[in-house]
This record gives sequence, C-alpha cells and structure tokens, in this order.
Amino acid sequence: MQKYSKIISTGSYLPEKILTNKDLEKMVDTSHEWIIERTGIESRHIANENESSVDMAYSASVNAIKNANIDSNVIDMIIVATTTPERKFPSTAVLLQNKLKNNKAFAFDLNAACTGFIYALDVADTYIKNGIANYVLVVGTEKITSLLDWSDRNTCVLFGDGAGVAILGSSNTPGIISNTIGSDGSYKDLLTVNTDSEVIEMSGNDVFKIAVNTMGKLAAETLEKNSMTIDSLNWLIPHQANSRIINAVARKINLPQEKIIMTVNKHGNTSAASIPLALDYANSNNLIKENDIIMFEAFGAGFTWGSTLLKY
Repeated sequence: MQKYSKIISTGSYLPEKILTNKDLEKMVDTSHEWIIERTGIESRHIANENESSVDMAYSASVNAIKNANIDSNVIDMIIVATTTPERKFPSTAVLLQNKLKNNKAFAFDLNAACTGFIYALDVADTYIKNGIANYVLVVGTEKITSLLDWSDRNTCVLFGDGAGVAILGSSNTPGIISNTIGSDGSYKDLLTVNTDSEVIEMSGNDVFKIAVNTMGKLAAETLEKNSMTIDSLNWLIPHQANSRIINAVARKINLPQEKIIMTVNKHGNTSAASIPLALDYANSNNLIKENDIIMFEAFGAGFTWGSTLLKY
C-alpha cells in the first residue's frame, strides 16, 4: 500500500515581549504609518537575551506533541529549519531532541533561509513515503532579531522572533500532494548577513520584485502540475515577509483575499518560522477544515523558493 505523509498536528511559540511600530519610532527614524504602508507590519515579538532558537523550538514542539496526543519518543526524525542556531554545533535539532528527552530520533538542521520550512517538509515527506520514518517533527525557529542592526530603518522594522512546528505522520490517505523547491545562488548578495558585522543587509526593491515574480509563477505552476485551478484552493499560507508581496502574488494568480492566511501584521518576518506559525494560527482559530486544499509558498535569501500543496 502506498504511504503518504500527513500533518497530524501543529504548535507554535511567540516570545512575550512585543515591539510595536510606535516603539520603533523612538529607536530609529521611521513612523508607524510608513511601516504599515510598506510592510503591513504593526508589531513583532522579540526574544529575550536568554531565550534561544532551541528554547522557542522546544515550547512550540511540546505544544504540537500535546496536540497530536503522542509520546515524544514515537518521533523518529527531527528536522529544524533555522538560520539562527543556538550553537555553531551541535545542531539545534539535537539540542531540541535532548530537551524533549527523545532517545529514538535522528536529528539535523537545515538552512534555506525563509524557505527552510518548505525544504524541511520536502525532506520529511520523502522519508515517510519511503518507509524510513513514521513520525517527523518539522520545526521552523528563528531568533532573527539577533542579526539586526537596530539603526538600519530598512531592515530592523521587518523582522520578529518565534517558532512553529508541524508533526507529520505516515498515512494511507493523501496528505502532502506535491513539493517544489529551487534556488539560484547568483542572487547571494541581495539578501545576506554581512560576515564582518553579522547583521542583515538587503537590497529591498530588488528582493521585492524578484519575490513577487517568482512566487506568482511558482503558485501557478504548482496548481497546473497537479491539474488544479485556483478555485480548488481553500487556503494559501505564504511566507509572511511583507503584506505587499503577499497581496501582489495573490493578484497575479487571481486569488481572493479571503483565502489567504495573513499573520505578518502581528509577527513580522520570522523567516523559517513564519509558515508554521501562520499554520498554527489558522488551526488554533479553526479556520482550516478536514480535506481543505492548502498551498504553502516561500521565498528567501539565496535566493531559495518552494511550495507545498497538501490536503489537510
């Protein structure tokens, strides 16, 4: 019998501290109105000094494991998508495994920037379909504000911290329908972390244009290769980078606003954590129903991009 991978539960964690646009007005030359107009972001969560990407991943994972009603030791694979590991090594994934007291899984990190969660889903899906794993913990966790120059008004207003988790289980009925991932390293300098200063540098206008074109094309191609139309889609859960990018992509594919899960206004850009955070938000608010057709879509530094089409 053919095996499929299916999302059986989700979880999330957001740090307690909230930084509003009004707070940022006191820190840098910007305004609430300018940030809203350019990004759609009203506030973002900021991890405290002693709170790491592992700590946030742990809280979100405990939440997801409880929601799945399983023991943590049934998880036989842990993938953590992050660009902000607690340590150079060992990986965030094995540190998380230790905190979860799991002695069964194999665990590793994956870095595809903002597309990391989709890359991780692709790997998890492959392992489940090939019968190597039955339960996979897929985590996106970022302390991205640790990479910010708080005097750079073009980047410091964009990002926030948090962690989101999906647990995938082996299923006899379809869950993940298709995954598409890609990258192009020739754009490496348009969105990067400066190796000397260790802060994010971004060519905002270039990133915006390429992101909209790439994501619009990717969404259309994902539906086409699965013989679906935009009417087949119940929800688009995109990477939460910027409301202008999300809305521009929706216009390109003629997707109604009411079919988009949007959390960027309260979360900011949480990089690899943004899609699982938005997914758990939708789950927690009972927006997603059984058998809904959902598309995840992301674009990130590299450039990297990816989409996942699934039945819930």
